[in-house]
Formats: sequence, structure tokens, C-alpha cells
Amino acid sequence: MKAQFVTGLLTGLSLIIAIGAQNTFVLQQALRREHRLPVMLICALSDAVLIVAGIAGLGALILSNPTLLAITRYGGAAFLLTYAALAARRAVNGGQLRVDENGATSRLVAVTTCLGLTFLNPHVYLDTVILLGTLANQQGEDGRWQFGAGAIKLAPKASAVNQIRLASTAPAPNCQRPSSPC
Repeated sequence: MKAQFVTGLLTGLSLIIAIGAQNTFVLQQALRREHRLPVMLICALSDAVLIVAGIAGLGALILSNPTLLAITRYGGAAFLLTYAALAARRAVNGGQLRVDENGATSRLVAVTTCLGLTFLNPHVYLDTVILLGTLANQQGEDGRWQFGAGAIKLAPKASAVNQIRLASTAPAPNCQRPSSPC
């Protein structure tokens, strides 16, 4: 196996495992036992598409175009501020995740939320499009595609495994405290 392939493989794995907005949502869906498969598939396929876009040069295009860069910068800031405000509100109000059959999330809402947390989140672009794309393109013409093949080969599988891990290891919905036996 070539060094660029292994480097891409390990870099892709290290970026996918981090808990961000997307994985937090997946964990929430897992705790609620709702729409785990469609949410996991969206995350895995999105990672693969964004990695290919980064290697193909989308990051360089965004960075070289002031208008696209401004849209990306301010759109990302708006997303992060909104997400932070919602998280702060949840922290102030307290509460816990409860599974209520009357309050179940529809598949459409779960899919739309997952797509929003994936494609509106600037962090996903920094990891996949900018970082992986930049690292891949530093490997030379042949090396960038070997690096990309490593990241792409592993990313959907690692993402799927990570999403399945989050979805399947979530405690039972009736757990009220982290220390309570479930």
C-alpha cells in the first residue's frame, strides 16, 4: 500500500470520529430510536461526496473567489451562532431527552435536520473539502488521488461504522441519568 493511501485513510478516520453537530444529532436520534438508518446513510454518503469535492478542487475554488468566500464565511458564522443559541437555551432551561410517542420526529423532519446539520455546518466543509482537499492536493498529481482513495475508501465505511456505533450503543430511552442502570 502506498504511503499516500495510508495517510488518507488515517486522516479520514481521525476527522470522522470527532463528535460535532452531525454526530450529536445522530446520537439524539439513536437515543430516541428514530430513523437511525436514513440518518446514518445520509451522513456516510455526505462524507464521501464532500471528500470527492475537496479533492476535485472545490476548496480551492471557494478560497479563490471572494464572493464565495464571503458567503461561506458569513453563512457559517450564522449557522454557528444559531446552533450556539439553541444549545445555550437548552443548557439554561435544563431538561432531558424523553421518548414520547406523541412527540416523535417524522422521517421528513429527521432527514431535513440531518441534511441541514451536514451541509449548512461550516465544520464539515473545513474537514472534508478544505482540509482533506488541501492535504490530498499536496501529494502531487498521482499522490492526491491515492490519498483521496484512502480517505474515500474509509470515510463512508468509517462514517457508517461510527454512526452505527452511536446508534446502537445509545442507552435505552428510559435512562434518566448517565449513572442509572439501563
